[in-house]
Amino acid sequence: MTGSPYRLSAPDDGLAALHPRLRTYFGAVPPGHVGRGTGVFSVVGTPRRWLWPLLAVFARDGVMFPVWEHDVPFTVENRPVQVRRGRPGTDPGRQARPAVRAHRTFHFANGDRTMVDAITAEPEGLVDHLGHRGRVSALLAVEVPVTGPDAGALRLVSTRVTVHALGREWSLPVVIAPRVELTERFDDDADEQRVSLTLSAPVIGTLYRYEGAFRYAVVPDDV
Repeated sequence: MTGSPYRLSAPDDGLAALHPRLRTYFGAVPPGHVGRGTGVFSVVGTPRRWLWPLLAVFARDGVMFPVWEHDVPFTVENRPVQVRRGRPGTDPGRQARPAVRAHRTFHFANGDRTMVDAITAEPEGLVDHLGHRGRVSALLAVEVPVTGPDAGALRLVSTRVTVHALGREWSLPVVIAPRVELTERFDDDADEQRVSLTLSAPVIGTLYRYEGAFRYAVVPDDV
């Protein structure tokens, strides 16, 4: 079984307070299985149309999309994989790491678009590699609130953003680096998992966001 990068990167008791239903989502997927979910995003994108040309660049790699839509049906598929970071033959730290690759397919009014990312457990912590090529990565701090409205939820906040270019990894300065905030919680009353993501930048504010609810299960892989 490929280990869950969430559990590999968290302290032994770091996820102990996680809602039981979220443990399935963030746990390891057994061999021959895949995690699948369906739901609806209440909002996706940004109403700031002047940002759309920039988002169109990221859309080519399956990161973000130049849209602002409501009530968007979507599907999510999580697969355990092994990924390698670094340059072949030159990076002594290049080795296969347990990862979860997610494909979130948004059924927009003008057609389907798929967002792709891969979560890995790196020596410095949990890292999200965005897009098909993973050229943009975010180091994530993991928090599980034990009290309040988000008790039992998983909250991820980016603490560093890097760009892979020209054969190197470049860390963006804090004064210009975008900030990712993601909260996954389980709504017992609705029997649904709720997700909220916000991408913001200093001075500019919110660049992109999505939020919605879905039902999820680990099932035999029929591919």
